[in-house]
Amino acid sequence: MRTLKEVKIGETVRVARLNGEGAVKRRIMDMGITRGVEIYVRKAAPLGDPIEVTVRGYELSLRKADAEMIELV
Repeated sequence: MRTLKEVKIGETVRVARLNGEGAVKRRIMDMGITRGVEIYVRKAAPLGDPIEVTVRGYELSLRKADAEMIELV
């Protein structure tokens, strides 16, 4: 399955599931990233980490390691 880490800038994707355990998964869910939500990838830092996304109408920065835990439809 494709992960958020592999998405190109300007794409809109939908979350299928979250991988990870415990506090890391809880933190991602607390940011509003849950199953079925749409994520728009706005831009990436010059070295590619972190990426900036729009989720539920607000901007959010995610590390590539966290983005890799988010599987897409």
